Amino acid sequence: MQTRAKILVQKNNSGSSQSYVIATTDPDSNSEFEVYHLKTNQTENSVTIGSNDLQSGTIDSGMYVDLSRTVYLKTDSISSEVASVKEEYLGIIFKELAIKYSKQHYRAVHLPKQTAEFVPGVSRVTYAGRVFDEDEITNLIDSSLEFWLTTGRYADEFERGFARLIGVKNAILVNSGSSANLVAFNTITSPSLKDRQFKKGDELITVAAGFPTTVVPAIQYGAIPVFLDITFPTYNVDVSRLEEALSPKTKAVMIAHTLGNPFDLQAVKDFCIKHNLWLIEDNCDALGSRYFYNGEWKNTGTIGDIGTSSFYPPHHMTMGEGGAVYMHSSRLKKVAESIRDWGRDCWCPSGKDNTCGKRFNWELGELPDGYDHKYIYSHFGYNLKVTDMQAAIGCAQLKKVPSFVAARAKNWNTLRKGLDDLSEFFILPEPTPNSEPSWFGFLLTIQDGVKFKRREIVDYLEAAGIQTRMLFAGNFLRHPAFDEMRKEKTGYRVIGNLENTDKVMNDTFWLGVYPGMKPEMLDFIIQKIRTFVGK
Repeated sequence: MQTRAKILVQKNNSGSSQSYVIATTDPDSNSEFEVYHLKTNQTENSVTIGSNDLQSGTIDSGMYVDLSRTVYLKTDSISSEVASVKEEYLGIIFKELAIKYSKQHYRAVHLPKQTAEFVPGVSRVTYAGRVFDEDEITNLIDSSLEFWLTTGRYADEFERGFARLIGVKNAILVNSGSSANLVAFNTITSPSLKDRQFKKGDELITVAAGFPTTVVPAIQYGAIPVFLDITFPTYNVDVSRLEEALSPKTKAVMIAHTLGNPFDLQAVKDFCIKHNLWLIEDNCDALGSRYFYNGEWKNTGTIGDIGTSSFYPPHHMTMGEGGAVYMHSSRLKKVAESIRDWGRDCWCPSGKDNTCGKRFNWELGELPDGYDHKYIYSHFGYNLKVTDMQAAIGCAQLKKVPSFVAARAKNWNTLRKGLDDLSEFFILPEPTPNSEPSWFGFLLTIQDGVKFKRREIVDYLEAAGIQTRMLFAGNFLRHPAFDEMRKEKTGYRVIGNLENTDKVMNDTFWLGVYPGMKPEMLDFIIQKIRTFVGK
């Protein structure tokens, strides 16, 4: 007897109304098969079923399949068959069941870890972590069952939602923050920009106190990075020396907002406008930060020509691996998409052909007339797309960004208040004037003349289970990657002696403020630091 995808009437000996069930399997060796009851009331674990879902037969309107309880029936318990359903409808049922059980899995496995009691000295205080609930898992299951493995509908939804959130016209999803920086920089090297094209040997102003991939794409391309020092207590670029860094070869400025603290965007943007320079904001550590620019509050990443974000797990939101490039300019968007998508000239989305309506009617480069536009390349590009499963997680995370930003600010302020009287030991961080940071971490720099070293307090905190981090590369010029360039004294320029950058390299560390931190964790951090310094 075939029962799968059938709507059946269950025998009822009690004299009550008929009971309808939908069978999702055929009988096994014991003549048992799996069914779910049809009901007229909707619940959390039910899905609608109507005439459009049927292959044959009829059912009453306003019916729902109740997935809250799986029932196993014998074949002899069925009195008749009233309809058969489309196989696609079974897919809907199985997907809803998968989501139902994935939620139960989250509540059984992840939620207890997230809500576990903090035990000082036993529980680990991490500097960052994934903050999620069943929504991210639901989206991930939904996307995975569609099995559209490359960029798809969730990626489209994320790009639109992220652009709205941050306040730009265009957002392009990529597979990491580093890839976002790679795409952003390579975008300004496009020949389509004509006299504004960034060429090999041109100079880019940046800082050495930060993450390497802010500047690495420019170095790999053949640009000349010009390194400026930073200032305390904002840990951002020293804007007083921008004019000194300028040369006839300067074409761009590319700088990160340090741990969520915006650099002086008014000064930097005015400098770029004055000298017709590109401004790329590495916003990877600053999603949600705001700056009062030209009398108006704007999100960081949207004031320059191009902004970048990272969605690696420690960042403000995550999709595992992922990043974004964003801009107001449609011209820059077209170039950035080309570089992300192999450098192709075609803009068809994955799985689509002939969006332009003249796929075989292009004549570009020295190719024969009518060469397939899907395989014409206008840039030297990469494949830096994400999977739709990553984007699905990101869509759920987007809704949480405002609460994440608020939690980070609250946690940072708790640490700042708790350590406020320790300025004799540490350079304490301060927000940049005219800014509202979305903090990535809490920076501490050992004051000159203090009797303890960074290594001592870091070891002490780590031994107590409090995770610490350096300010990324510290001074990138001191790293092995720069050995050859440093030895030959070519390929870069330095303005001044980078005294504060070296100070960061030797004496700075930072602590987490991510939304998953409990008040007890912050109190423990404060207590351990105060104990270490004797206050």
